Parts: sequence; C-alpha cells; structure tokens
Amino acid sequence: MPRSTPRRVSPYALLAAAAVLAIAVAVTGMVIWPGGTESDGARRPAAGVTAEADPRALAGRTVVIDPGHNGGNSADPRAINRLVDAGGFRKECDTVGAETTDGYAEHAFTFDVAVRAAEELRARGATVILTRNDDQGVGPCVDERARIGNEAGADAVVSLHADGGPPQGSGFHVIAPAASPDGGNDGILPASGRLANLLREAFGSATGQPPADYLGEDGITVRADLGGLNLSRVPKVFLECGNMRNPGDAARISDPAWRQQAAAGLVQGLVAFLTDGGPRDGGTARAGGGGGSSGASASPGS
Repeated sequence: MPRSTPRRVSPYALLAAAAVLAIAVAVTGMVIWPGGTESDGARRPAAGVTAEADPRALAGRTVVIDPGHNGGNSADPRAINRLVDAGGFRKECDTVGAETTDGYAEHAFTFDVAVRAAEELRARGATVILTRNDDQGVGPCVDERARIGNEAGADAVVSLHADGGPPQGSGFHVIAPAASPDGGNDGILPASGRLANLLREAFGSATGQPPADYLGEDGITVRADLGGLNLSRVPKVFLECGNMRNPGDAARISDPAWRQQAAAGLVQGLVAFLTDGGPRDGGTARAGGGGGSSGASASPGS
C-alpha cells in the first residue's frame, strides 16, 4: 500500500487547541471524558477503548456477557447446589466463586467488568445482554446462562470469571470448548476457538496481564466439563481474568483502573471477532491442559 504524505497541522491551530484545553482545566479542575470525569474510574476510557467509538462498527450484532456467579449465591446453598443439565451429565447449578485474601469477591469483579464492557459495546452499536442485571441475586444456573445466549442468537458470548488457583500461580487464560460428552456443541467449536485466540491477544495487550503460568498453554485451555460451554449453541468462551489467590493478580483485580483495562481487552477481542467475519468456521484454539483446571471459579459452577 503506498504511503500517504503526513498531513501538516498549523502551529497556530495547536496553540489554539492548547489554550482551550488550559481554560477548561482551569475552570473545571478536571479533564472531562464522555460519560464521566477524570476521577470517575468506572467510566474513564482506558488504553484501547476510544472515547469516540464508531457507533456503527457492531451494528446488527448481538453480544451476551455472562458475569460469573452472583452476590446472593452464598445465602442460598440449596438453590445453587441443585443439579442441572451440563451437556451429557449433571452438575451443580452454580457456585459462590472465588475471592481475594482481602475479601473482594469474584461475583463483584465480574459484574463490574461486564457493565463497563457492555457500555463500550453498546457505543459501537451492538445489542448487549447480561445474564444478570445486578449483583444481589442467586444464579442463574449454568444451564440458564447458556440458554440466554442461545435464545438471543448471540454472535458471541463471553463468560467472565477470575480464577481461584494456587497462590503461586498468576496470569489470565481463556477457556475454549472441547466437544461435549453429548456432542451438542460440535457446531460452535471452530468459531469459539477463533474467538478464544483473538480474545487472548486483545486481553493481554490491553491489560499487560501475562498468560497463566499454572495451567493451559499460552493463555488458552480447552475443556469439556463446563456446562456453560457444553450447552452453548453459539460461539462462546470463558475469560478467567486472573488468579484471585495470587497477591499480584489480586491487587490488579481490586483496582478500578485495571478493571477498565480488562473491559477494554474484552471489547477489543469481541470487536476483532465480530468485524472479521463474525462466527464463521475456521481456526481452532491452540491450547494445552486438555481437561481440568485447578481454579475454583470456573469449575463446578460453570
């Protein structure tokens, strides 16, 4: 592609713009971002998430974000321990999830990142559905979470989690589906693998978080024991954003600014997937680890 000649900007225009910015800062004491202020960590654009999103980039696309677990799960063990279909076998409806040593809960983390990402995706024209609309309820069960994506005819589904792995282990990983025991998810495996690869690249770039060093291979794991993946009939992956039991990961997860970066990585991965042909065939996840995870968060409750 031929190089284009760089466009010259008048120094007078630069001086004028600087003067306007200086006046704005002097008057307000802050830089105003669309949707918030510099001090509003929940809405401030992070690296890779632009303030001026293309409102047509994802027009016509439907995305389901599934924030793992829920704030009321621990208060209703009977509900979350009942067995439901998990795609060829039965397992618990849900779990309480993991938490940091300081008590920051996985369910709160996943909901926070989901809300941030949903706002950015909607700004790009996507229809976004969350599997839960607050952090005080119970469930939904894993089969219902999968059903929400299926009934929406989603172009992509991402289930958000943060692992509860060994304290010495750190990093994030994406879980892609393997063939379920009942064979019901065979049709989504290629597209889900492509989503896993794109999300892995985007999330690592946006957050600076390294791939997990305690399971999987290069940030990807393939599993057939998660009901949320086995029952899905649309492209779907799990994103384990870090290990809540690792001190370094826990510090990042507890930081609102880093959670905005996590949302940015999620958005970038979805945009890459949905604007490059969407859920077409082709591409499988490169992964190791095959079957199990030492993490508590995505094991029995997903």
